[in-house]
Amino acid sequence: MSELGSVTSSGTPREIGRALGEAGRAAVRDVLLHVDYWHAVTDRAHADAVRLMTENLRDVFPAIWEELQGLAEGLELPLEHVVAWNCRGDLMSNVPDGCTTVQIPGVIPVIGHNEDGLPGFRGHAFIARLTPNDGPALMSFCYPGSLPGHTFGVNAAGLVQAVNNLRLHDVSAQIPRIGLGRGVLACQSLDEALAMLGRHNASGGFHMTLAQAGDPRVMSVEFGGGACSARVIEAPCVHANHALHLKREEPGQMITQSSQDRQARGMAMLADGNMNPLAILRDTSGPGLPVHRCQPDDPDNENTLATAVFHVGRSDVEWSIYDQNSDRPVFASH
Repeated sequence: MSELGSVTSSGTPREIGRALGEAGRAAVRDVLLHVDYWHAVTDRAHADAVRLMTENLRDVFPAIWEELQGLAEGLELPLEHVVAWNCRGDLMSNVPDGCTTVQIPGVIPVIGHNEDGLPGFRGHAFIARLTPNDGPALMSFCYPGSLPGHTFGVNAAGLVQAVNNLRLHDVSAQIPRIGLGRGVLACQSLDEALAMLGRHNASGGFHMTLAQAGDPRVMSVEFGGGACSARVIEAPCVHANHALHLKREEPGQMITQSSQDRQARGMAMLADGNMNPLAILRDTSGPGLPVHRCQPDDPDNENTLATAVFHVGRSDVEWSIYDQNSDRPVFASH
């Protein structure tokens, strides 16, 4: 039996958001509301920063703002608390959003991704298949209480997204990074997504691996704090939770031991000729902290909750999703 649930919704942004909220309501009540991160992020000390990001999100991405309002309605929680939670990586650099991505360019590029999050959400996260009235349909991994767009997903335009947290220092965010991630999944092309992130990046830090069916490029995009760096991946690579090519004027970033160890181990496996993204993402045998994270005492308070593998073809994308330890996919495109 899969540890990942499934939600299907269509309609207006508010209707979709409400469905996502209803799907995550019990887990948010039973798990998230008791976590220190929730109380830290929803503290009134952040009210002015959240208000600014709210205004900018509403102005730049009105449909995403409506989806966020619907999310709060479905969760039956105060809107300001749900908005703050969806700004968590813009307000704090040490939130438990981890992840590792494997990037393998080629005739049919392959993207593999470990989704690492709060261990308490194991058994509560879900795969959402959404069909908005306006914009492309999409599939995305979702955490209870959060919008899609900051994990992994693919939309009907064949645009693939895999997202890693970056712990950038001294960010005064103007717009929530989760809103930008959701905006990517509303794009019709890779170039549209790249242009959007090039314009709007005064947010907390994210790394995105982006690719699109019919486009040979695999893009590594690091952004946050008012800067954005986009590079074409020319050789097999791994990306954990620290920026590798983003240049900012402000002080740098926090690099946890786990992120450093996962980056090193993944690159070492690629250097040894292992091009199987699932093998890399499930690895626990290397020195240091493991790529595949199941330890209750993980120092970043993160566990691998799902693994996705995308094959980006000329006309479509084939994808497979595994839960924490399944040998076979629990969801697949074919």
